Amino acid sequence: MRNSKLLFLLCGLLFASATWAQTVVTGTVTDEQNLPLAGATVLVKGTSNGTSTDFDGNFSIEANVNSDILEVSYIGFSTLEVPINGQTSLNVQLTEDATQLEDVVVVGYGTQKKSDVTGSIASVKSEDFNQGVVANPGQLLQGKVSGVNITNVSGEPGASQNVIIRGVGSLRSGTAPLYVIDGFVISNNDIGMGSSPLNFINPQDIASMDVLKDASATAIYGARAANGVIMITTKKGQAGKSEINLSVSTAMSSIAKKLDLFTADEFRQQVVAAGGNLDDQGGNTDWQDELTRTGITKNVNISMSGGVSEKFSYFVSGGVQDQQGIFYNSDLKRYSGRVKLNQKAFDNRLNIDFNLTASKTINERPNIGATIVDMIQLNPTSSAYEANGNFAVLEGASGLILNPLQRNDIYLDEARSNRILANITPSIEIVKGLTYKANLGVDYSLTNRDVQNKPYSLGEGLFMGTLNTISTENSNFLIENTLNYKLDYGNHAITLLAGHSYQETQFERKDIFFQGGFANNGIEPRYQDQSSTEVTATTIASTAVIDELQSYFGRLNYAYADKYLFTGTLRADGSSRFGANNKYGYFPSVALGWNIYKEDFLEDSNVFNNLKLRASWGQTGNQNGIASKASYASYNDSRSDNDTYPLDGTENTLDDYPYGTIAVRTANPDLKWEVVTQTNIGLDFAFLDGSLSGTLDYFNKVTNDVILFATTPDPINPTEKYWTNFPDMKVKNKGYEVALDYRGNAGEDFTYNVGGNVSFIDNEVEGSIYSVITSGAAQGAGQSGATINGYINGEPIGAFYMKDFIGIDDEGNNIFRDVVEDGVSLDNDRFVPGTALPDLLYAFYLNFNYKNFDLGLNFNGVSGNKIFNHTAMSLYNKGQLVNNLNTTDFSVQYPNEIPTNSNDVSTRYLEDGSFLRLNNASLGYNLDPEVIGLRDLVNNIRFSLTGQNLFTITDYSGFDPEVNTGSEIDQIQTFGIDRFRYPSARTYLFGLNVSF
Repeated sequence: MRNSKLLFLLCGLLFASATWAQTVVTGTVTDEQNLPLAGATVLVKGTSNGTSTDFDGNFSIEANVNSDILEVSYIGFSTLEVPINGQTSLNVQLTEDATQLEDVVVVGYGTQKKSDVTGSIASVKSEDFNQGVVANPGQLLQGKVSGVNITNVSGEPGASQNVIIRGVGSLRSGTAPLYVIDGFVISNNDIGMGSSPLNFINPQDIASMDVLKDASATAIYGARAANGVIMITTKKGQAGKSEINLSVSTAMSSIAKKLDLFTADEFRQQVVAAGGNLDDQGGNTDWQDELTRTGITKNVNISMSGGVSEKFSYFVSGGVQDQQGIFYNSDLKRYSGRVKLNQKAFDNRLNIDFNLTASKTINERPNIGATIVDMIQLNPTSSAYEANGNFAVLEGASGLILNPLQRNDIYLDEARSNRILANITPSIEIVKGLTYKANLGVDYSLTNRDVQNKPYSLGEGLFMGTLNTISTENSNFLIENTLNYKLDYGNHAITLLAGHSYQETQFERKDIFFQGGFANNGIEPRYQDQSSTEVTATTIASTAVIDELQSYFGRLNYAYADKYLFTGTLRADGSSRFGANNKYGYFPSVALGWNIYKEDFLEDSNVFNNLKLRASWGQTGNQNGIASKASYASYNDSRSDNDTYPLDGTENTLDDYPYGTIAVRTANPDLKWEVVTQTNIGLDFAFLDGSLSGTLDYFNKVTNDVILFATTPDPINPTEKYWTNFPDMKVKNKGYEVALDYRGNAGEDFTYNVGGNVSFIDNEVEGSIYSVITSGAAQGAGQSGATINGYINGEPIGAFYMKDFIGIDDEGNNIFRDVVEDGVSLDNDRFVPGTALPDLLYAFYLNFNYKNFDLGLNFNGVSGNKIFNHTAMSLYNKGQLVNNLNTTDFSVQYPNEIPTNSNDVSTRYLEDGSFLRLNNASLGYNLDPEVIGLRDLVNNIRFSLTGQNLFTITDYSGFDPEVNTGSEIDQIQTFGIDRFRYPSARTYLFGLNVSF
């Protein structure tokens, strides 16, 4: 009994002493210059008990002062273990770690120190992304990387971008780069949204984007890498640092530029002056104001991240973005969630990464073309509303006109997409230096799109309504296995990679069109029953394809003394898209690097902090834009023309005839890859203790074996066209890229960062057997099919090809320059007045920090390109005025021009596309929570004001010089045509970020 009491007393004393030892320890973390390090992690070793330093480097943590050890870490500095040894106040000084300070870039199937990279790679971190209302990753990069031309197709929320890396290398519509998200290769298949397929990614979840530009960097992805590769890395948790981040923002968007149309009073004068009979309806309506609005965007994001020691880390986020466009019925809503986990075991030999992204996107679109036409040409003397507030019934020369405000009420185009992207990548170190890694993933999306018109008694063709329902399903499965071996021996460093990849993509679409038969009962057609009849017929079109890609790849990286670098890559790809005789393609690359600044003769130099020479050569392939199974014959059923024949003699109408089978695509077993061969020479440098850094690159990129859907040379072939290679045709791109960055300070409180990039690109088409391959053609009554631009031997890509307008003759008709001097104006008088693609890209930025304030300005621009104003050709003419339709003063430039003068494709509508834009400006303030007494609850509070598209300097007369709304022909991509473009918005965003 006595022993029991003694034992109890001893345990009590031990517990009390342990309790008394748990004491609040405070301290400060600084660097070697005694400057405070904000955000440093302080962790009690062996536990999950941790905290972060505040703006002044101060921390406070509970610990056992007699036995605990604090682990203090900060990015770019060596981790320091500090025994408390009974102290309650500590001053901790961290030293820089050169190996951590060195930037790491993401490459195919791994990462590399920037000093070891031999290819041309540009890395953009999240803190350098464009700010504001951002729907997809392409907007984050605009103007940030030399040699990368990112053009917004329109101003619509979530609109796609043309992302062109080092020039257009293919004639077809496959110019988009390959996107890889956390190691998973994304398919560029249409997901049925009518907007960017990358809208499902929440930009707030992205940590960095690495752009792989030359063949040495991209060849590891072989057959899909000809257009470059963009590696997207999402955010992850940090061990010992648990954090909650909340960001909320509200933005207001309005039309950035209105067209200079005639006002009601000007219209009254111009109609009479043009010889028309004025239909003055007594109103004064600015239809641009009536059909646009101030769009409100709301964005809420919350994330939780952290980790338990070095064994486990997590990042979980959720976000909602509700973006209104500047047109009515123009909205993009995205609900997204993301989970990223990392687990280590067996002394870190086993490593498992798991990524899951789930999103729901709802995209509502107006009838853009009709809305733009109405904005421009509706009679400004008409009224939008009746006196009672109802939509006015509009009248025109040919009868009633559908009020566009009424159209907004009866028209709906809504797509709802659900998408899941998930992959798991376990890896295990088999023996020292040898690691096996698997990558298993799936990307699945299902989109349902409804395009409907409600029944409307006053609308021609809309009496019974219409409905078009489109269902699109995409599945993308990936299985990869790699072995990676690293060996460091003296001055030698070797890394070997070998792998196998299998990827299968499935695409299914059902397109059902209901031609009327809907009751006008207040219920939308998509929620009504409808039966197909001869009068209200239902048509169904379906398609389903499977593409497969099997690959074997390897890479060798060798470095001697960190000075002399070599990279060799080989990938073999087999694709179901190509012919039986060319099923596999082989894509090699080699690269050399020389870290000159590490040489003995520069060892004592105080000039260079970095000086590296790079050179590379390699080949990549391009299968984008080619129809699935393009090398195989394809057939269809038909009862048209001579495709059918009466078999039993009892047929009375064509509907009684049996279906005949016809060929729609001729087989080509010799169809093979387009191959892009690229040479690159580059120089990386840094001076003035790293304050001034930059890169210089020269590249020469040549596309061979160009693929076209071309006319069959054999007259007895069953189809008019087929997919084939043109071995003598080449597309050449060459140019220079320069990027500079300077960082400095003026005292302890003021720092600044200025820099920019510029790219010069020269491209040319050679060896085409055609005089012109049309890529852009006119549309509209009396215009359809006329060539606007195309691919012409000896000319740049997207060369405009048209007559040269020189004025109006005495009879009021066009005068075109007689190029061939034969006395008549014919098609052979067409010439090349310019190109749609710029030969100069540039961007520059200015960043300033003063105490807790920061200001960032980002500019970008292009030069050397032209824009064909198709909107002007269609609507800016004197005939509009005669018909009491509005236009601009372009139509009255020539007083003697007759209203019936033809609007031929010519240089009359060709304009300079150069511009300089203040793309992004952001002002921020970081509020110290201690000032308002919230230090124990909040780590950081940030307020921001961001402006987007604040001004544009340009001579272009349209809504925006950044445009491409032409239509492709035979999957040949067009550029530089402005046809009824959705206007760009000017946006102001107010944001609040809080971290706990």
